[in-house]
Amino acid sequence: MTENNQIYDTVIIGSGPGGLTAAIYNARAELKTVVIAGNMPGGQLTTTTMVENWPGFPKGVGGIKLMMDTLEQVKNWGVEVKNGNVKKILKPKDLNSKLLEIELDNGEILKTKAVIIATGATAKWLELPREKELIGHGISGCATCDGMMFRDKVVAVVGGGNAACEEANFLSKICSKVYLIHRRDELRATPIEAKRTLENKKIEMVWDSVVVEINANLQPLISSLQNIKIKNVKTGDEKILPIDGLFIAIGRIPKTEFVKDLIELKESGYIKVGSNEELPSMTSVEGIFAAGDCMDERHRQAIIAAGAGARAAIDAERWLNNRD
Repeated sequence: MTENNQIYDTVIIGSGPGGLTAAIYNARAELKTVVIAGNMPGGQLTTTTMVENWPGFPKGVGGIKLMMDTLEQVKNWGVEVKNGNVKKILKPKDLNSKLLEIELDNGEILKTKAVIIATGATAKWLELPREKELIGHGISGCATCDGMMFRDKVVAVVGGGNAACEEANFLSKICSKVYLIHRRDELRATPIEAKRTLENKKIEMVWDSVVVEINANLQPLISSLQNIKIKNVKTGDEKILPIDGLFIAIGRIPKTEFVKDLIELKESGYIKVGSNEELPSMTSVEGIFAAGDCMDERHRQAIIAAGAGARAAIDAERWLNNRD
């Protein structure tokens, strides 16, 4: 292990909209800040081809461009950015110490007064061949993010819970037809969400079925989704479903495994915040804050994660000022 002799005011874990916004706010407050960017700087938004719901871009903006520009903005404010992941957060060994220790996967140890966790969540995928390479080219994990790319086209949503129903209903306002593919014969969504979905004339239910194959139009430079093969789990029958877009809504996994033994998590694995009314983004451990999709299991929107990052940064600054 290599111990870094610097003492940071805040270590921000995650480089998506929440983490980078928090970094900008902390840097402007003249706090010594470092961002642990993970293996994919910019977070999940870099997998979105076009972002059309971010204010200030009347024609939309590419997900990669938006996050790389934000990363440059962070660096321009003097924030240090380190690639890599956090292995664990350690409470002070010395009872008189006010510093938390952050162990990175390369063995480096950072010391900090406060931590903001903004590690996000990742979509559960079907884990089928060609699925990952077609993300952004016909396959998506977020209808609100990518739905406008499929205006007046035929799409399918996979899943049967609230998220899948919400995605299908949202897409029905944009697309000419929406298939909702579910492996069971009834929805797992709440009664009101299920009723709304089943009564939607633009949504066709495909019961007792799973996607077993994804097929693409193979182009020299960029492939695109062509159709999927679905299988009825009761009869074994298979058929080809020609579609323009496929949205996976079978759940999300928060990236919180590294803090499961340190701070309080919800049953779903998302970070629980709000134990301090004055500092709503603080976790169950003083000095550790959370923002974005790692603590918000409902909204899954970059703009909301960015707002949560700003709030966490302000909370951390106030906590530091009061403590000092």
